Amino acid sequence: MSGLRYVYAVCRPLGAPLQAQLTGIGGAPPALLPHRGLIAVVSTVPEADFCEEGLKAHLEDLDWLAATARAHQGVIDALTTVTTPLPLRLATVFRDDSAVRTMIEAREADFLRALDRLAGRVEWGVKVFTEPAPEPAEAAGPAEKPGRPMSGRDYLRRRRADTRAHEEDLQAAEAFADSLHRRLCAHAEDARLHPPQNAALSGARGRNVLNAAYLVPRDRSEEFVELVDRTKDEAGGLRVELTGPWAAYSFSGFAEEDARPGVRTGEGR
Repeated sequence: MSGLRYVYAVCRPLGAPLQAQLTGIGGAPPALLPHRGLIAVVSTVPEADFCEEGLKAHLEDLDWLAATARAHQGVIDALTTVTTPLPLRLATVFRDDSAVRTMIEAREADFLRALDRLAGRVEWGVKVFTEPAPEPAEAAGPAEKPGRPMSGRDYLRRRRADTRAHEEDLQAAEAFADSLHRRLCAHAEDARLHPPQNAALSGARGRNVLNAAYLVPRDRSEEFVELVDRTKDEAGGLRVELTGPWAAYSFSGFAEEDARPGVRTGEGR
C-alpha cells in the first residue's frame, strides 16, 4: 500500500528532542524533515485513508475522525513543550517529501513571520456558560393548593415573568462575559472571539456566552491563569472554563481548528 506524507506542523529546529515514545497518526512516530532552516513534522499515512476519496468516506466515521484528531493533537502538544509550532490543518497530506519541501519554499516568508510573532507565546482558551435553568417541576416551588387550578390569565402572567427573568439573566451573563473579555485582553498580547459553541454538538451544559482565545507570553501564563481563577468568584451562577496552554492555533493563520479535513498532494492547493 502506498503512503502519503502527513504534516502536523512547521517549526524552527528543535532545541530539545521530542518524547521518545511519541506516536502520531496510526501509531507511527513523527519524523523531522528539515528544509531551508525550518522543520516539517511529518509521518507516513496510508493513501487509501488520506486521499480525497478516502477522507470523504471517513467523514461519516466519527470514531476514526476522533482518533485521528487525538493523534494529531498529541503531536502538537508534544511540540509545544519544546518549541513554538505552527500547526497545520487536520489531515494535511502531500505526495512525498519533495512536495513538502516545495510547500515550505512557497510559504517560507509567511512561516518565518508567524514564528517570529508567536515565539515564546501560547494560547489559552476561556469559555463562559450560563447554568441550565431548573426543570419546571423544580422551578415551580411549592405545589399549588388543590382545588384552585391556575387560570389562563395567571398562566400567561407567570410565563411573561419567567421570560423576563430569563432575558435579564442572559443580559447579565453577556455583560459579565464582555467585562471578563476586556480584562483578559489587557493581560494578553492578542485575542480572538470565536462563535459560541453549539451545545448540541459540544455536549456542554448551558448557553455559551463567551468563547475566546488569548495569546499570552509563556512566562506570563501563571499570572493569566490566576486572573481567570479570581474571576470565577465573581461569576455568580455562571461557569467559567479555562483550557490550555495550547499551540497558537487561533493566531498562526495556518490551522483551522473546526475545518473539515483537507487533502494536499503534489505542491498542495
